[in-house]
Amino acid sequence: MANALIVIPARLQATRLPGKPMADIGGEPMIVHVWRRAMESRAGRVLVATDDKGVRDAVEQAGGEAVMTRPDHGSGTDRIHEAVTAVDPGSQHDVVVNLQGDLPTLEPRLISACIAPLEDGAADIATLAARIADEDERNDPHVVKVVGSRTQEVRMRALYFTRATAPWGEGPLYHHIGIYAFRRDALERFVTLPQSELEAREKLEQLRALEDGMRIEVALVDTVPVGVDTPADLERARKILAG
Repeated sequence: MANALIVIPARLQATRLPGKPMADIGGEPMIVHVWRRAMESRAGRVLVATDDKGVRDAVEQAGGEAVMTRPDHGSGTDRIHEAVTAVDPGSQHDVVVNLQGDLPTLEPRLISACIAPLEDGAADIATLAARIADEDERNDPHVVKVVGSRTQEVRMRALYFTRATAPWGEGPLYHHIGIYAFRRDALERFVTLPQSELEAREKLEQLRALEDGMRIEVALVDTVPVGVDTPADLERARKILAG
């Protein structure tokens, strides 16, 4: 359907795990693992956007495409916008996927699943979520929950994203997976918006889009990739990929 450009933002100096994109997993930097998962999805052109020449060189040595971006971006979305503007000034790609560079265990099929909700034309942005099965995750503020209105059996329209336990009452909760597919015009619109009040309070960038009236569709999937934010996460990812 879409002529997608998958962009992986990779900032070297992460707060909790400095040098994260270059963290070794099975003899290769983590960013190369993520790039490879994106390539295996066959969902579109794949580009790494980074502020570090070492990251760029590692991706290019693996056979990938990378572009240098400014070091002072406030978010990954701002970084991918700079990269997209540089490599596709004529807007040949009508969908841009923001794929986090810390998801080395990502199943490639999830990228296509994220793009799919844009097919019907109603959504500005699409993302993913999975039903929470671990009771501890329900109350964990590091697990972002999406509250939505069901539009199909495996799809919701997002009403809110929160670190709180929500919605209240009996029923499932959904773990948000931080992969986003933007329509090109939605990305252009998003990066012009100021930080919103709820975004600042929850520290969740996607709330900026909701507060501005943008429609976010959520595809429900059956797995959550391991996000690497801490040394313990890194060890877990190493064990998973070691088989």
